[in-house]
Amino acid sequence: MTLDIDHQEMNSKQRKNPMMFKDEKLLDRALTHRSYVNENPGSIGHNERLEFLGDAILTFISGQYLYQRYPEMGEDEMTRRRSALVDQKQLARFAVEVGIAFKMRLSQGLIKEGGYQNPNLLSSTFEAIVGAYYLDCDQNMEKVRPVIEELFDSVPQEEMIARSNIDSKNRLQELVQAKGAKTPPKYVTKKIGGMDHAPEFMSTVFINDKAWGRGKGRSKKDAEKEAATYALKKLKEKGII
Repeated sequence: MTLDIDHQEMNSKQRKNPMMFKDEKLLDRALTHRSYVNENPGSIGHNERLEFLGDAILTFISGQYLYQRYPEMGEDEMTRRRSALVDQKQLARFAVEVGIAFKMRLSQGLIKEGGYQNPNLLSSTFEAIVGAYYLDCDQNMEKVRPVIEELFDSVPQEEMIARSNIDSKNRLQELVQAKGAKTPPKYVTKKIGGMDHAPEFMSTVFINDKAWGRGKGRSKKDAEKEAATYALKKLKEKGII
């Protein structure tokens, strides 16, 4: 099965490197959310382990992609751009671009709540698809890389630069290190509520063992970014930065 842009639904041009799956059961698992399994106990299983694998693969490929594309770029800038390439918003866009959105297997409740347009679900499913594709390619990273790099190439440079410059976590780390902190900010993030399909997380950011900000979010990343934003505000109010 090929997972790619649908001319009719997406009104976009075909990619040169579609994800062509040999094992359709593996693809089905990657598209299956835990909520669907709860409603359909006999189904193939959910995609959370594949999501974990895909996240690691995307982190690696994005780092190597930036290292090779920009030989003069420093570590801090590469870190910010990598964050922009693989954050929830961008991965959700990739999910729509390759035609994942309406192929996700969700519970009826999630569908009624607009699950096909939910950025958290889209980005998580995209990660699972990447993990599944890696396995389907016999764990050969060189078969996965061109598909992902083509998606990275599609992100406008000006947009990636703008978004990388406003990432609160990276900004906080840079400012803290510039002020001579011995260690980078530390985030303690816990799930505090919500349903399986819509969890809520609370994150506290510590600088030199002192709590400076807290934030909530539907994902750990969002909670940590909010905590970093609050910490930046507090540090500025106190004249520290």
